[in-house]
Amino acid sequence: MRQYSVGTISEGAVKYFFIRDCETMEIVPLPSRYLKHKIKANRSPNTVRRAAFAICYYLEYLKEIPMEAAQVCRLDYEKQNEHFVDFLHWLKAGNHKQEDSKRAINNGTCNAYLEDVFRFYLFAEAEDGQYGSLKVLSYNYHVAANAVGVQKKLRYQSFKGYLKAEERKVRPAEHDEITTVLQACTNCRDQLLILMLAETGFRIGEILGVDYTHDIDYHRHMVGVYFRDDNENEARAKNAEYRKAKVSDETFEFLMYYLAEYRELLQRQRLLFINISGDTAGQPLKVDSVYDMLGRMEKKTGVSLTPHMLRRYFANMRRKAGWRLELIQQALGHKHIDTTIKYLNIVDDELLEASREFYEKHSAMYGVEKLL
Repeated sequence: MRQYSVGTISEGAVKYFFIRDCETMEIVPLPSRYLKHKIKANRSPNTVRRAAFAICYYLEYLKEIPMEAAQVCRLDYEKQNEHFVDFLHWLKAGNHKQEDSKRAINNGTCNAYLEDVFRFYLFAEAEDGQYGSLKVLSYNYHVAANAVGVQKKLRYQSFKGYLKAEERKVRPAEHDEITTVLQACTNCRDQLLILMLAETGFRIGEILGVDYTHDIDYHRHMVGVYFRDDNENEARAKNAEYRKAKVSDETFEFLMYYLAEYRELLQRQRLLFINISGDTAGQPLKVDSVYDMLGRMEKKTGVSLTPHMLRRYFANMRRKAGWRLELIQQALGHKHIDTTIKYLNIVDDELLEASREFYEKHSAMYGVEKLL
C-alpha cells in the first residue's frame, strides 16, 4: 500500500491540492503549502495537479530508500546527482504506479516530474531552515566573447542527468477518419465538438472553455480563446493567451442548431459544451468525458481519434492549403515556431520535390556555367 496520496479540497471555484500521509491520515505540511502557493500564483489546475503527483511519487521514493528530503540537501554533489538520476529510472520503470498497473512512461514525463521536485526544493529552501540549496541546481558560469569581441556570461545548470527526450509520435487525424467518427456519433454535441476542434486547431482545454455568450462572434462566424481561471470544468487557455479562429459556414450553422437543440440546458451556465444527460445534465463538459466519448467511438468504429490528432490535422490541412508557417503558428498559439514545425507532416519526398521545383526556377543563380 502506498503511504502518500494526493487529495483536493474546493473553496468556491478554486481547487486546492494537498499530500496526505495514508498511515496517519494527516496532511504533509510543507509539500501541501507549496501546492497552495502554486494555486495562489495562478498556475493552472492541471499544472498543480501534476506537481502534486510528482511530489507524492518522490515521497514514496524517499520512503523506499529510505531518506528524508532535508537529508538530500546535505549530500555532496555526486551523491545528489546519483540520487536524482536513480529517481528518474525509478519513475521510468513504473515504480510510482500500483503493482497491478506498472508500465514504463515517457522520458519527457519523467523529466517533468523531476523538474517539479526541483521546484519544490527551491520553495523548501526559502520556507524551511532545515533545507539547504541543492548542489545539482547550482549554476556554472563561463564568460565568452562573441565575433565582435563583446563578452557574454553563459550559464549552465549543473544537473545533467535528465533522460534523453523522446520524440512525441502523434500523427495527424485523417479526413476520412473524422468523417467516420462524425457519422457514428449519437448526438450533435459530440459532432460539434469534433468539428470545432478540427476547424479551429484549439487545444481541448481551450475549446471546453468557450463561453457562448461572450467568446463567439455570431456575425463573423469566429470563436475566441480567452484566458479564465474560474471555469467550472477547470478548462483554461494555455499561456494566458488570446486569439480567434473562424469556422466554416456549415459548421457555424451546425453550431446554431446545437444551441437551439440544448437551449434549456445551456441556459443553466455559460460554457458552450455541456453534459446532455444524467444527473450532471447542463453542467460544463470536462476533459475526461471527452476522452471517454472518443474511446467509445473507437470501439464502435475502430478509429482512434484524440483532440491532439485533430489539432495536428488542422495544422497540416492549412499547410497544404498554402498558409505561411507564421500564420499556422499564430493559429495554434505556439510560442516557438519550432513547435509548429514538429506538428507538420513534412516527409522527405515533399522536401525533395520542393527542392527540385526551386532549382528549376533558379538554376542559374550562381553562374556556375561561367566557372566551367
